[in-house]
Amino acid sequence: MGTLGVGLRTVFMFLFMFGLFAAIGWIVGTLFFNDWVTGAIFFLLIASAMNLVAYFFSSKIVLFTYKARIVGEAEAPRLYRIVQGVAQKANLPMPKVAIIPSQTPNAFATGRNPRNAVVAATEGILKLLDDEELEGVMAHEMSHVRNRDMLVMTIAATLAGAIAFAARFALYSAMFGGRNNNGGAIILLLVAITAPIAAMLVQLAISRNREYKADESGATLIGKPLYLASALQKLEVANARNPMKMGSPASSSLFIVNPFRGGTFVSIFMTHPPVEKRVARLRQMAGKMGQY
Repeated sequence: MGTLGVGLRTVFMFLFMFGLFAAIGWIVGTLFFNDWVTGAIFFLLIASAMNLVAYFFSSKIVLFTYKARIVGEAEAPRLYRIVQGVAQKANLPMPKVAIIPSQTPNAFATGRNPRNAVVAATEGILKLLDDEELEGVMAHEMSHVRNRDMLVMTIAATLAGAIAFAARFALYSAMFGGRNNNGGAIILLLVAITAPIAAMLVQLAISRNREYKADESGATLIGKPLYLASALQKLEVANARNPMKMGSPASSSLFIVNPFRGGTFVSIFMTHPPVEKRVARLRQMAGKMGQY
């Protein structure tokens, strides 16, 4: 599936989440407020306020969480040079560059827009990958910046947070009565259980789609899909052997591969697509370019 197809899938997933939220607002608002509009707006405002704060401060929070240190060209010449080269190819402002004091090889990008972007790499990834592979990884991360994936995922988090908040409210309403009859209480209980799970699955699906898109656009940017494919294979093996010991699994979607798992999960619960599928797509791209 090309970049356009991935983008359309993301749009449809957002529409599904909006529809799910509207349905919850209708049920909760009708049964508790006798006004579904009031219920929906109330939940959305609460979740939006929470995620607005996260959107503007998430970059600082995540860098602090992983003890990432902003470095200049003199401190990390190799990484800085590679990031600078990729930024020039992408016609993007030079992002800040950070080093994470972890031997688990990984990398992520953060920041709400290209002018506030930070690209972070662990000490481990600098030791594991050669220059070409590291360029492939940085191209992937800069593609996240160019595609404004932080904005996309913040919107997804806002909707998922609103749905979870509404479902929790539905649960309390079902437990403590209010204006609900027994039938209404059962409906609210079902909503409280199923809606957050559905929202989480859609949010994870959006994350996986953004990874596919960053792989494709990053590989196109440097013109060498096999560099990124090789890097992903090395990173998958290394992160399975030595999962990251700092930070939280809640932020795993930031990284180019999941740094916290040492085993296998059902694919619908994964923040990232399976590496073998990502590599297969990149090899298919390379074949079309005449690279083998």
